[in-house]
Amino acid sequence: MQSLVRDFVNLFYPVTCTGCDLSLSSGEETLCTQCRMLLPLAFNDLRHNDKMRELFYARIPLEHLTSLLYYEKIGTVQRLIHALKYQKQEEIGVFLGKWMGSLMSQDQRFEDIDLVVAVPVHPIRLRERGYNQVTKFGECIADGLGVRFRESVLTKNRNTMKQAQLDQRHRSDESKSPYSMNENIVENQHVLLVDDVVTTGTTLTLCARELLKIEGTRISMATMGISV
Repeated sequence: MQSLVRDFVNLFYPVTCTGCDLSLSSGEETLCTQCRMLLPLAFNDLRHNDKMRELFYARIPLEHLTSLLYYEKIGTVQRLIHALKYQKQEEIGVFLGKWMGSLMSQDQRFEDIDLVVAVPVHPIRLRERGYNQVTKFGECIADGLGVRFRESVLTKNRNTMKQAQLDQRHRSDESKSPYSMNENIVENQHVLLVDDVVTTGTTLTLCARELLKIEGTRISMATMGISV
């Protein structure tokens, strides 16, 4: 019955590809096959270079870092992230999270992850949007790895400007963190910290520093995109 209802709705209100706006075919989700094939996949590439690690060098100790896609200010990846954050299309987080979870479950670097933790958004922005854009992403990765996901371990106490809107001088100011621990976690865990797009690395650095206050914590990171 549900499939019949879905087919009826799609007949009059076809689901379109976030990348090209053409109608999706049966079996396609979020992106058409062509747009998905053209996505700039970063996951495998980042295994063999230090682009992401360079962002955190001498800032925090890290185990492993990865990102699913390369992010540019125009293009399909930008459209995906924008639709996820500003157009109520939370299912994009599921699409990217399932993809990332599948890749990470086959990568021995992440086989000992104990817990997946989301970078938080400020309560005001959370009320405006209705959800944290990385929650579904993190949940699906946790499912893929067979571990627990916790959304509220960290909290954001100050509503800051987006990193992309700050000049380099303000981006590099890490002396006053808006993040703090909101819930306790068990000591001696390997925590995977997840976010949408890494640009300067400041947000992830500040969140990781809070987590590292828990004795024996090790940090790895995974994001939907890495800015190029």
